[in-house]
Amino acid sequence: MGESVTGGRLKEWRPGGRRRPGGAARRGAAVSARARVVASAAVLVPLVAVVAVLPLVAGDAATGTVDYDAVRLAPGTGHLMGTDDSGRDVLVRAALGARVSLVIAVACAVAATVLGTVVGAVSGAAGGVIDATVMRLVDGLNAVPHLLLGILIVALYRGSLVAVIASIALTHWTTVARIVRAEVLSLRSRPYIDAAISGGASRLMVLTRHLLPAVAPQAALAAVLLLPHAVWHETALSFLGLGLPPHLPSLGTMVADSRDDVLLGAWWTIAAPAGLLVAVTLAVAGLAGWWRDRLVPRRRSELAL
Repeated sequence: MGESVTGGRLKEWRPGGRRRPGGAARRGAAVSARARVVASAAVLVPLVAVVAVLPLVAGDAATGTVDYDAVRLAPGTGHLMGTDDSGRDVLVRAALGARVSLVIAVACAVAATVLGTVVGAVSGAAGGVIDATVMRLVDGLNAVPHLLLGILIVALYRGSLVAVIASIALTHWTTVARIVRAEVLSLRSRPYIDAAISGGASRLMVLTRHLLPAVAPQAALAAVLLLPHAVWHETALSFLGLGLPPHLPSLGTMVADSRDDVLLGAWWTIAAPAGLLVAVTLAVAGLAGWWRDRLVPRRRSELAL
């Protein structure tokens, strides 16, 4: 008892001595997740500080004042990221552009999340013909490329900030609706929902008091995950000249304006807006991925297997 023969040798069997399978993989995944969160926070916090504070302390450089005596100056002490073809500080304008792009992205994410949450919750709670009709509408909208539909909407109201927000929100709410509907369908089979219905609660009461609060974390996560995509979508529209007016700085308009400067050797005019765009995307995506893993622990265990 307590011993086993392996390869001609006696080995003592210890019931508590065996390691759990996949333990090292799980620990490695946890360390990797923490490192990703720390790296994302280390990028996002200084970035938000720069975007919020730099235009305020820069003075006239933040107002778009033209200085033809300082055209296309290389990065240096006076201008950390150089100047553009009008003598304006590139870093300050990039900070202003990032602020505008982030505000638009937040507005688009909130609008798309609210619309998608309402549609998905009503569809999942109602079921039957209503659910089938709404899902076919979602499938039809998903079949149309988002960028082409956004261009069509913005082209009708060119230069309008409301049109830019509406074009992004109306093309991205379907993903949120699918997530919320799936969560509502899984919650409908829970015992407390059956108890509420048996107690005389109406569908509207069940939806507002039980289903919507339960899907709120998933909807908030969907809004955060939409932020990087909304930033890129707004940048693409502005780059094509269909987004914001040219006088209003955004990352997309700055990238579009720097095309000629790059050909003349002024590479720094595109480095600042492109760097901010990539940094914002990676930082928000990293934090959103960590939040998703915390919200749905099953994903972490599946990845560790």
